Amino acid sequence: MKTAKLKWRALYAVVLVTFGLVSCEGNLDVYKIDAPSDLQDRIDSVAAAKAAIDTGDTTFVDISTAIVGAEDYSSGWWTAFSDYFAVPSNKLLRLEFINHNGGSANNWNNWTMAVSNEAGDRDADNYSEYFVLRSDAYGWGNDDFDLGLISQNYPDTDGDEDIWNDFRATMDGAYITIDIDHSATGYVFVTAKAEGTNGTTLEMTYNQPVSAVEDLNVFLIADNSYFEMESAYLLPSEVTAVEDVFASSISISGSPSIVEIGNENFWGDAVATVTFEDGSTAEADSADLSFNVVPDMTTLGEKTVSVAYSMTKQGAYGPAVSTFYKLDVVNTVASLEITTLPDITDYYFFVDTVGVILDTTGIVVTATYSDGSSAIMDNTSLKFGLIPAAEGAQNAVISYVGAASTVTVDCPVNMTKGTAQVGASDLSTGFWGDHSDDFTVASGESKVFQLYCYSTEGANWNSPVTILRRADLTEFAVVRSDNFGWGDGYASATATNDWDFGVMASNLNGAYFEITVTNNGDGTANVRYDVTYANGTSHFQEYAGLTVDSADLTTALTVDGCYLVLVN
Repeated sequence: MKTAKLKWRALYAVVLVTFGLVSCEGNLDVYKIDAPSDLQDRIDSVAAAKAAIDTGDTTFVDISTAIVGAEDYSSGWWTAFSDYFAVPSNKLLRLEFINHNGGSANNWNNWTMAVSNEAGDRDADNYSEYFVLRSDAYGWGNDDFDLGLISQNYPDTDGDEDIWNDFRATMDGAYITIDIDHSATGYVFVTAKAEGTNGTTLEMTYNQPVSAVEDLNVFLIADNSYFEMESAYLLPSEVTAVEDVFASSISISGSPSIVEIGNENFWGDAVATVTFEDGSTAEADSADLSFNVVPDMTTLGEKTVSVAYSMTKQGAYGPAVSTFYKLDVVNTVASLEITTLPDITDYYFFVDTVGVILDTTGIVVTATYSDGSSAIMDNTSLKFGLIPAAEGAQNAVISYVGAASTVTVDCPVNMTKGTAQVGASDLSTGFWGDHSDDFTVASGESKVFQLYCYSTEGANWNSPVTILRRADLTEFAVVRSDNFGWGDGYASATATNDWDFGVMASNLNGAYFEITVTNNGDGTANVRYDVTYANGTSHFQEYAGLTVDSADLTTALTVDGCYLVLVN
């Protein structure tokens, strides 16, 4: 899915030789105000540089935001952005700029780049990110994003077995060149180079599938950093071929555990995932699957379904890989009964949505069949409806869709309305995607948040995040509930907890949190998380001695793959 053979054209070498000459492009409007005495020389230099590399295939892009981020490093995450840069298919976008981190102790206080679909605005309804890539070889994005495929050559220049202190030093004032190559083969290839003022050169690369025909949308994001934009231009894509690889294995998920007799649909909502020899994975279209053993769906009992796939990564025919799954052919389902209620039956909500997601943990649903027999149903054979977002006793409808009819049963729950909500009820809000109100915490005082967390439970950090900052949003520190944080004020803190991290993520949904932010009045603050899981188990996380300005301290909550319902 993401391995490439790159054939770089001679033009690339020419551009590398001359990229330093074009560094003034994009800043000409700035020079009209308080312009240096050598303005005309700089303008002439830019013009000469353009002429030197313009082969007729080069398209320079005007830059309207010459400085991205506040030069006092006060622009917090997702508050300062570069222009949008469109990258058509079969084109390479080259961005050149100077990166400043102010000597920060955080790796992420440098450039970050987002690559999204062709939507022209982050606030557009159809905006969707392919990935977000940080200069410190970290990132996130859709299911195609794989951190294992980011490569970097960052050296340990001082020999202390820590590459990151050297990285941060090199990045401050470094001249950055980022190539975003949108290949017509349906991949994007990113190469980011940093030329440090200390003489060190850093390089990072990443690639993944994208639309082969739609434009990419690229922009930079400051994070208590800033960039001096120098130039942006489009060149022809330098990727002429993508190496093909064979499939190495196939796995099936979501296959039905039971199917009513006479129903020939033994596949249902199953998904086939193919792993290729390069380690990448992709979902296979069911039309490309071969079913070597087709089960007899006219008789009762356990059946075996054998599945094979014989396509390469690029869609050519290759050696087949196969697997199998089992299902039971049963009599028609006559009725359903909830024989054990789910672990969570009390929910809190605030936003009037189409409904709230039912947590099925612990639920047991028993089916009675047309012959009078009964058996516990696998939850994968059931469809779970949403809980109505309304106060009081409500029901979530549980359904089994049979060949001839749909059988349902109601799951009773109780709904209580909270006072506010952070994050979307469908659990779609990513990191920093929504925030609570800001609350002032006066010297010697505390602010207590009481809330319920509803989480994807994908990781420990899919839980509340607490921000300490000034009223003007300048951050002191950000601390998560899972013993992790960042910011200048975090460096002085002592973190303690009694988590069992092995089970933390799987218990976040429906957990009750009390988060106490205390302004100690001496230039420090404490943050404490007291957490009670839905099963009654309690844990804590505390950060003591976070450095703040006691005369100007506010706090707010944000989320990452969860939503919070405040109840105070």
